[in-house]
Formats: sequence, C-alpha cells, structure tokens
Amino acid sequence: MMNAEEFFNRLEEHLQQDKPFAAWHDPGSGRGMTTALLQDDASENLVDDFNESGFVFAPFQNDLPTYIIPQEKAEFLQTEYSGFIDHEKALEKESPDFPPEQFIQKEKSAHENLVQKGIDEIKAGAFKKVVLSRKEEVETQLGPLEIFKDLLKKYKEAFVYIWFHPKTDIWLGATPETLLKVERNKFKTMALAGTQAFKGITDVTWGKKEIEEQKIVTDFILENVEKVTIGKVDRSEAYTTKAGNLLHLRTDIQGDIQPGTSNLKELIMTLHPTPAVCGMPRDIAKQFILENENYDREFYTGFLGELNFKKETKRSSNRRNQENQAYASISSSTSLFVNLRCMKIEDDEAEIFVGGGITKDSDPVQEFEETQNKAQTIKAVLVK
Repeated sequence: MMNAEEFFNRLEEHLQQDKPFAAWHDPGSGRGMTTALLQDDASENLVDDFNESGFVFAPFQNDLPTYIIPQEKAEFLQTEYSGFIDHEKALEKESPDFPPEQFIQKEKSAHENLVQKGIDEIKAGAFKKVVLSRKEEVETQLGPLEIFKDLLKKYKEAFVYIWFHPKTDIWLGATPETLLKVERNKFKTMALAGTQAFKGITDVTWGKKEIEEQKIVTDFILENVEKVTIGKVDRSEAYTTKAGNLLHLRTDIQGDIQPGTSNLKELIMTLHPTPAVCGMPRDIAKQFILENENYDREFYTGFLGELNFKKETKRSSNRRNQENQAYASISSSTSLFVNLRCMKIEDDEAEIFVGGGITKDSDPVQEFEETQNKAQTIKAVLVK
C-alpha cells in the first residue's frame, strides 16, 4: 500500500509523460481505497472479445473502439485516500458563476426544442422513451488530479475515476450507476432512472413520468438478460437512492450467467447502452439521438471499469493456517459502470455532459432544469 502523496505524484508523473493510466475508487472496495493502473508505454490497446484483463473505457456507440489498459502491461498501485472536505465550503461551491447567462438561455432554448421533438416522436409511436443530452463547456480553475481528489472527497458512494490516454484526452467522473458486476458466474446489475433534487429527505413521492421511465429500463434488462443466464433472475422492488445532490429510482437485478467469456461479452452488449442512457426500442432511439443531439457523446454514457480483473486473495493468517500462507488464490471479477456525471478536460476547459430520459409525459422546461441540477453536481468540483 502506497501513501497518498506518493500515489498522486506517480499519477502526475505519468500524465506529464503522456502515458495512459486510470485511477478509480469503487464504492464496493472499502472506504477510501483508491486504485490505479499505469501503463508501461503509450501504446493503444483495444478490447477484442472481452477476454482481456484490465481497466476498460468504452464509448456510447458499440461499433467504435473500446480502450483498455491491460493488467499485464501496467503497474498496479493502491492507496487509502479519504480526504477531509469542508461541507460549508462545498455548499458555497454549488453555484459557480459560469457559464454566462446568455449561453444558458441559448442552451435552454436548444435543449427544450430537442426534448419537444422527442416527445412528438413518442406520441407519434416512433419509440417509448429516448434519453436526450447536451454538453456545456466551462473553464476550470483546477488541474485534473485536483479535480479527481475533490470528486473522491465529495462522492464517496459513487464510482469515481480519472482516465487518460493520448487518443482520448482526460476524462473524470463520479457515476452512481452500475452496468454490470460479475464474480464466479454470478452477475448483478441495476435499473436506474428518474431524477429529482435531494432536499434533505429520501422518503419522496415519484411522479407518473419517473415511475414509467424506470419501469421501461427494468423491463428491458429482465427481458434481455435471459439469453445468457441460467435459472431465475431476481429483482428488488424499486426504491429511492441518493447520488450526490440527486435522488433516483433504482431496482437491483441479479442472477447466474452461463460460463464462458463469450457469454460475458454478449451480456455486456445486451445491456449497453441501456434504456437509461439511450431509450426504448434501443436501435430506433439511438438513431434519433445520433441524428438530433448535434454533438458527439464520445465516452459519455459509455461504460468503464474493471474487466476480468485479477486479484490475489491470501489465506487466513491464524496459526492453524500458517502452513498454507505460501498459497494464495487468484480470482478474477468484472465491475463495470455507466459513464455518467462525467467531464472531458482539454487544457483549462471542461466539457460537461448531462441528459435525461424523455417519455410522453415529459415537460421540456423541467427536463432542462434536470440537466442543470446534474451539471451542478460536476461544476462544484471545478472551482477552488
């Protein structure tokens, strides 16, 4: 285990050398545990059949390259970084004075028109749901690793990451949504949809639009995972979950996957992109997005995380098992997350990506307000 100062110094050195790396905190790995893979060289490594092991970074569009930092070609680092956060100061940072008001009004008009077009298509029977997004470009007062530290301090229950590759630039995020977890052929995923601002309580009432939106995501996952699963797939009731300053509706889904990496690939491709980031029916909604959003999502609403990640588990250290101390088991697991609440950094500018699910009951004005709430979650870490 490395001390935190040395850990972040190593990341900074790797960034200055223009070499790929990823660092992340998985909320399931223990409080404060932050992991990194530092690739040995600046080569481009792409996923082929999902039999690879390492940290993957995948785009929204399945037909575009998925990058990977292979475990066997990278140095593994870990540290404990909890970091102190001044919550009063954090609240002061919730509303930084950017971007300019005229820019917001222009974005507001464009996004509301886009949402209305989506609603019209839904009412005409083209699809049931579509997820529409926008991009804001804002100046940042902090460097990438300072932003990463702030994300780690502020969003301890999210999957927090920084990714760099010369071909993709720097990406950071704090996502609340699991795409897929697989260990010993058992998988877990979630249906996450519906958003409202957190106002001190989680016992809230959800509207018809949010309930329908979340049900669409849940039904899609349940119907499609059957092809690569064995036996019954279990699901929880929908419940409210908190992510930063937002609340969402969530259903947990789990079951057994058929053995074999080909089934892992099929399961990933079955889930991605989910209706929570694309729409339903998926192909028609995706085509509408590509034709009407008027910008390239790149890796926003893609997925990222540990793929077939190999970990060593040592036996118990009690006296009875001391003769077995030399033996350690190597296991592999997959832990992937949807790339939400994220940004791309170029020089001193951050591109922030935000969106929301549109159904026949959506209101364009409220949808724009929802994207503003989501943008504030990220903007709060861009100022000193």
